[in-house]
Amino acid sequence: MPSIARPSVLGEPLDPLPKKFAAFMRPLLPGLLNEIRIEVTRSYPVYGRLLNGPDGDAIRQGVEQALTAFVDRVDNPGSSSELRDELLRRFGRVEAYEGRDLEVLQGAYRLGARIALRRAKTLGRQYSLSPALILAFADALFAYVEELEAITREGYAEVRERAASEESALRRQLLHFLLTASPLPRTTISELCKAAAWELPRSCFLVALHHPAPEHLQTALDRDVLTDLDIPQPHLLVPGDPTPARLDMLRTALAGTRAALGLTVPIAQAADSVRWARRVLQLVDDDVIPDEPLVRCEDHLTTLWLLSDAALVDHIAARELAPLDELPARRRDRLVETLRVHVSTRAPAEQVGEVLGVHAQTVRYRLRTLDAYLGDRLADPDHRFAIEVALRSLHLRGHDDA
Repeated sequence: MPSIARPSVLGEPLDPLPKKFAAFMRPLLPGLLNEIRIEVTRSYPVYGRLLNGPDGDAIRQGVEQALTAFVDRVDNPGSSSELRDELLRRFGRVEAYEGRDLEVLQGAYRLGARIALRRAKTLGRQYSLSPALILAFADALFAYVEELEAITREGYAEVRERAASEESALRRQLLHFLLTASPLPRTTISELCKAAAWELPRSCFLVALHHPAPEHLQTALDRDVLTDLDIPQPHLLVPGDPTPARLDMLRTALAGTRAALGLTVPIAQAADSVRWARRVLQLVDDDVIPDEPLVRCEDHLTTLWLLSDAALVDHIAARELAPLDELPARRRDRLVETLRVHVSTRAPAEQVGEVLGVHAQTVRYRLRTLDAYLGDRLADPDHRFAIEVALRSLHLRGHDDA
C-alpha cells in the first residue's frame, strides 16, 4: 500500500488508510489520551499547571477531540470537526494570553503524535498489519498534526492581533497625554504605562513628520517608540537619546519622508521637543533651513530662537531703527544691510565692503551716517544687542528691508 500524501486542504480525507484501522484504534483512545497527558506534562510542566487551572477541562476535551476526530475521519472521511476546531483555537488563545509563542504547543502536538505512532506500531505487530500501512498511518498522522497547528494559529493570531490593536490605541492615548498634560499626574501616567506595556523613560526626543507617514513605518520602528501617525502632523516619541543605533533605525524607517528631530528633554517636557521639531519643518518649507531627510533641531538652535516670535522681532526692529524712518527707502535699506553685516561680523570696513560688494570708503561713510542717526543706541549694550538680534532674524526670514 503506498504512503499517504500530506493533505494540502484542512479536513482532507486521510486516504488510503482503511476503515478497519479506525476499529483497531478506537478502543485504544482512553489509554492513549492518558499516556499523552502524562508524557506531555512531564516534558512541558507548564501544561501540568494549565490542566489544574480554569482551562483544564477545555484542554483535556480538546486533546480528546483531536484524537477522536482523527479516528472518525479514517472511519468516515466526511465527518465534521467543528467542535475540535473551536477547541484548538481556544488552545491558541490560551497560549497567546499566557504570553508564550507557539513552539511549545507545537512541540507538545508532535510529542503526542510520536506516542500515537508508537501505539500504532504495537498495534501493527498485534494484528500483523503491513509495514506499508503503518508508514501510511505515520504520514497521515503528521499531516494531521500540521492541520492541528494551522487551526491553533488562528486562535493565537486572533488574540495577538486584538492585543496589538488595543495596545496601539493605549500607546497613542499615552503619547497624547504626555504631550498635553502638565504637570504629568504620576498615578495616571503609571496606570497608562502599565496598560500599554511601556516603560516610562527619564528623557526622550520627539520626531515630527510631514504627512502622510510611510505605510511601512510602524513595523520598521523600535518597539518602544510611541507613534501618532493618523493626524495632520504625525509624530513619534523616542525614549532616551538619539544614539547612533536610534538614528540608523529612524533613517531606515523614515526613508523617503522629511522629518525633524526635536531636542532631548525630560519626559515632562516632551511637548517642547515636538513643538521645536515642527517649527524646524516649517522653516525647511520656508527655505530658511536647508532641506535634509532628517533635520536635527540641535543644529539650528539659534535660528529657532531668532524666529520664535516674528511679530515681536518686527516690533523690536521698528523700535530700534525708528530714527532711520525719515530717510528715503533705498538709502535706508542700504544702511540697514550695512549695519547688519557690521554688528554681526565686527569686521573692519574693508571686510564689510567685500561682503556687501562696495568700496571700504562707502562702508565708512555709511557707518558715520548710522552713527549720526543711531549713535546713542549703538553705544548702549542693550540697544546694540536688540538691533543685532532683530537684524539677524529679519535676514533669516528674507526681510532685509526692515
